[in-house]
Amino acid sequence: MSVSHSSRLNKLVREQYVRLPQDGLVQVTYVWIDGSGEGVRCKSRTLDKEPKSIEDVPEWNFDGSSTAQAEGSNSDMFLVPVRMFRDPFCLDPNKLVLCEVLKYNRKPAETNLRHTCKKVMDLVKDSHPWFGMEQEYTLLGVNGHPYGWPDNGFPGPQGPYYCGVGADKVYGRDIVESHYKACLYAGVKICGTNAEVMPSQWEFQVGPCEGIEMGDHLWMARFILHRVCEDFGVVATLDPKPMTGNWNGAGCHTNYSTEEMRKEGGLKHIEAAIEKLSKRHDYHICVYDPRGGRDNSRRLTGHHETSNIFEFSAGVANRGASIRIPRQVGQDGYGYFEDRRPAANCDPYAVTEAIMRTTVLNETGVETKNYADH
Repeated sequence: MSVSHSSRLNKLVREQYVRLPQDGLVQVTYVWIDGSGEGVRCKSRTLDKEPKSIEDVPEWNFDGSSTAQAEGSNSDMFLVPVRMFRDPFCLDPNKLVLCEVLKYNRKPAETNLRHTCKKVMDLVKDSHPWFGMEQEYTLLGVNGHPYGWPDNGFPGPQGPYYCGVGADKVYGRDIVESHYKACLYAGVKICGTNAEVMPSQWEFQVGPCEGIEMGDHLWMARFILHRVCEDFGVVATLDPKPMTGNWNGAGCHTNYSTEEMRKEGGLKHIEAAIEKLSKRHDYHICVYDPRGGRDNSRRLTGHHETSNIFEFSAGVANRGASIRIPRQVGQDGYGYFEDRRPAANCDPYAVTEAIMRTTVLNETGVETKNYADH
C-alpha cells in the first residue's frame, strides 16, 4: 500500500504528549477555505482560557500569498471566527474554529462564499430551511491510486461493494469509523455513513442542519476527514469522477425542505419548488461544482445513477433523475426532496444559497440578485 511516511511514525509516542496538562491554557486551531475553493488550511494559537462562545475567539491573520488568496506585496488576510467545535485531535479543552476569510479591505475573499450565503439565509430564515448533504469521497494512496485496488489492474466489477462487509469488499473502514467518531466528538452534525458503489469510495451524511449551519458543519466534517486520513497516511479526494470508465462518480446529494414542505399537504410545495428548479437548471449546474459545471460534466452523464447534465428531470425514487422525491414522501404527501446534481467537491454554501434563491426568493435566469445587508 502507498501510504505516507509520517503515518508510519509511532503514534503511541505522540500520545504521551497529547495527554500532558495545559495549566488552563487552550490550543485553538483556526480552519479556513483556501484560494482553490476546495482545500482547507489550518494553524493554531494559544488562548489563556477556554472560549465559551465564538465571540471569545479573536480574529487572526495569515499569509494569503501562500494560499492563492493574495499577492506577496499585500498578503495579510483576516481570519474571522464563525463557528467553534471541540478538537478531536488535541482533545478538550482545545477547539477547532471555522473562519471566514476577509481581504485587507475587509471585503470577503473570492472563495469566501459563506458571506453571501449568510445574507440569503438571514432573508429566508422564516421558512426554516433544513438541509442534509451526502458527502461522497474516494480513498487514495499517496501515489493517487485508489486505496486497496490492485497495483496493476482493477478490482472486480461494481455490485458487491455498496454497503459491503468483508475484507474483499471494503477498504479503509478504520478510517471511516475514526472520522465518524471524531465528528461526533467535535459536535459536527454527522448522521450516518456507508460504503459506496465503487470500491474505496465512501459516503457520510451531515444534517439535518438549518440555514448557514449546513455549510459550516460540512466544511468542518471535510477538514476532520482530511486530518484523519493524514494520520492513516492516505488521501481523501472529492473529485467527482476519480476513475474513468465503468465506475461511479462522487456527488454531494442535497436533501432539502422548508417548514411548509414538512407539514401535512407539503407535497404541493415540494412540487412547486421543483418546478422553479426546472426553469433554472443551467444556473444550478454552474454553481454545483467549483469550475462552473466542468467537473460535473465528467460525472453527470446519464449513467452510473446520474442524470444528464444537459437535461432536468424529476421523479419518485428515481436515482437517475436530477431531483428525487423519496417514495415515503410521495406516500405521506409531505417531507423533503433530494437534489442529486451537486458534485462531491461543491461548496455547500454555494449549493444551499442557490436552492434558497430559486425556491424561496423566486429568482429566475442565470443572474443573481445582490441583497443589501439584512
